[in-house]
Amino acid sequence: MDKMPILTRRVLSNLTKNGLYAPSKISAALCSAQVPQNANYSTEAKRQNLLKFPALKLEETISKFLKTAEPVLTKEELEETKRLAAEFQAKDGAELQKILEKVAESQENWLAPRWLKAAYLTYRDPVTVFSSPGMTFPLQHFKTSADYYMYTAKLIQGLVKYKKVVDDGKVPVVKMGKNELDNSQFSAVYGTCRIPRPEEDALEYNPNSKHIAVVYKNHFFKLPVYNKTGQIINAKVLAEQLQQIANSENKSGVPIGLLTTDSRDNWASAYAELMKSSTNARSVKVIQESLFTVSLDEVVPFAQEEVYNVLGLQLIHGGGTNKNSGNRWMDKTIQVVVNPNGMSGFCYEHSPAEGQPIAMMADYINKIFPNPQEFEDGANDNYEPFSKLPFDQPSPVLEQKLQEAGKNVDKLAEDLELRVLQYKGFGKDFLKKQKLSPDSFVQMALQYAFYRLHKCAGAQYETAHLRIYYGGRTETIRSCSNESLAFAKAMMDPKCTDETRVELLKKAVNGHREYTTMALQGRGVDRHLLGLKLMALENNKPIPKFYQAPGVVKSAHFRVSTSQVASPNAAFMCYGPLTHDGYGCCYNPRDSDIFLACSAWKSNEETSAKLFAKSIDEALTSMRDLLERAGEKPKAKL
Repeated sequence: MDKMPILTRRVLSNLTKNGLYAPSKISAALCSAQVPQNANYSTEAKRQNLLKFPALKLEETISKFLKTAEPVLTKEELEETKRLAAEFQAKDGAELQKILEKVAESQENWLAPRWLKAAYLTYRDPVTVFSSPGMTFPLQHFKTSADYYMYTAKLIQGLVKYKKVVDDGKVPVVKMGKNELDNSQFSAVYGTCRIPRPEEDALEYNPNSKHIAVVYKNHFFKLPVYNKTGQIINAKVLAEQLQQIANSENKSGVPIGLLTTDSRDNWASAYAELMKSSTNARSVKVIQESLFTVSLDEVVPFAQEEVYNVLGLQLIHGGGTNKNSGNRWMDKTIQVVVNPNGMSGFCYEHSPAEGQPIAMMADYINKIFPNPQEFEDGANDNYEPFSKLPFDQPSPVLEQKLQEAGKNVDKLAEDLELRVLQYKGFGKDFLKKQKLSPDSFVQMALQYAFYRLHKCAGAQYETAHLRIYYGGRTETIRSCSNESLAFAKAMMDPKCTDETRVELLKKAVNGHREYTTMALQGRGVDRHLLGLKLMALENNKPIPKFYQAPGVVKSAHFRVSTSQVASPNAAFMCYGPLTHDGYGCCYNPRDSDIFLACSAWKSNEETSAKLFAKSIDEALTSMRDLLERAGEKPKAKL
């Protein structure tokens, strides 16, 4: 898998939803698992040779589940879990399995619409921090404001050009073994917007939109990106338009965008109030229908040693009300954020797609950026200029909701700690010489780092894509294993020999690779167990006691939420932790170094992003030193 093209590897699906196993977290709205209106799961996929998503065999899933749960359980908890699992497999689970098999037989992908609802549209926490990740571009150095606007204009033109690649069906179809990977998500991100609703949000798709929305000093503007004959507008013209937008406003406007950063129910309530004004409704519709938004942010100062931390936080939440959180529309699938201080990147709303389209956009832009000729084409005339989107003065009710949203995002921004580690001790080149998978090695380093800090195993989530299936989304790679725990303990045991440690590292890496292969084939644990639970809900049956078993609860309490997003650039993706007592860690292993973006909640006394990053640094170094001392070349599979 590590020989696959960088951006066809699995990328982020920030599962802020481990509570799917808890009955209180699944609403009755899940009982109707219909595809949202104008959703486009498999229009593109049907042109490809893809697989139908199956229902797995219950006995196989239960067996794998028990093995993955073991390292986080006491002996008593394991026995209790085994008892409940056996009872589930023989009775309730067997009945639900029959229902799921019938559903799977009648649908191309029984999971996709249910996953969209369960993981995203009925999820009520803010998309800010909890769901929407930030993805960075390389740092820039703008000498003049003209440089800033031209850079932003090139980003815009590059994104619109990439849309043509998507529309023309020129995104390469990649295979995993003999199986093609689904490309339908690439057409699901341009013009897409999440719409706040009580209990369950909606998605709207506007792929034929001809404009973007620009946000400056909390004001919103419509900016056409095609001229009247349908040609993409030239970057120089777009830069002039951006300059004029900035010149048109000296004062900050009412921060309507703050409402989009709040919890989904709060935002839904505010949305209903906001849309009572026909003026507001028309402006909001233009924002929602835009291909994407571009936030021209206010300058945020930073110390050089904090540059990556500040960059990541600006993309995730904007820094609060005193910085740029109001200069956002968090419902848009693609938000481009550009700061005059040289920071830029994406914040993307996760519900319509995984990270593949977003990551490939970034790589496409970074690839064409060094070539000035890429931005010399496009229309210079016959275009509609920008226009401001008016909003009425907020009603007293809406004003109160704005104040509440501001307080909430300030608390969120204050609580989130981010530490970006650029580990320079080695990169992929060293690991490949050692015949070790870079991804599996980093996963074991994270397990070891967690164990060093907390003296226990941490349930660890890693994303595997399911793109060999029609409309495939994700499965969980459970990286915490008996093998990873044995390796971590050996590294902490001064009596253990290097030979034993290397052997345990090999076993842990191979175990991770085996589970990864199963997950990529849709043969993991988590989605099948979720499907069985949803069958109970959809058929008005009680939730089996099995779902309250210690092994179910503890193994799905992912204290380490991880993903690999690879890029040759000095860039990284970042997001918040999955649990209050856990960490987020997205990493980019490059040839000679590794970027790791670590997050934690300051309000939790058990965790610290700073200490976790330090522990990862030390774990990676000690693992490198181990291999060099041992002088061996472990034969773990690539």
